[in-house]
Amino acid sequence: MSLFKQTVFASALTLASAIGIAPGDAHEIKLGNIVIHHPWSRQSPRAADVAAGYMTIANTGKEDDRLVRATSEISASAQIHDMRMAGDVMRMEELPDGIVIPAGATVKLRPKGLHIMFTGLRQQVMEGEEFSGTLTFEKAGTVSVNYEVAAPGGDMSDMH
Repeated sequence: MSLFKQTVFASALTLASAIGIAPGDAHEIKLGNIVIHHPWSRQSPRAADVAAGYMTIANTGKEDDRLVRATSEISASAQIHDMRMAGDVMRMEELPDGIVIPAGATVKLRPKGLHIMFTGLRQQVMEGEEFSGTLTFEKAGTVSVNYEVAAPGGDMSDMH
């Protein structure tokens, strides 16, 4: 590699680390055919007993998989939920069978839609912090994830 190319490459890496972009995707987790992009949450109100987790999950395989379980270090339990309009009312419901991640498809967990609901918070989550948890898939298995915490009302749904 020429000195010029080495210098440009080193400069790009320095700039990327300075503005928080890692070479590759630091918030991408791979587990078999499952690729999880940028798990995140929002800062919870001080009196809140719940928080939610969001991310994008891609299945690069040839068979469907299913997100069947989640855990977090900040809560007593975690449930897989969906929010839907029922007439003029937004309703949240637990999905006890989890979320199908179709083969070759991507599923987005985001505000006002599919999400992980963390209940019985042991601690409040604050903007700029991270917390850990696990996701369990029917076929791919279990993987550890770190959720980045956004400002209240913030949205990191399109971060990958």
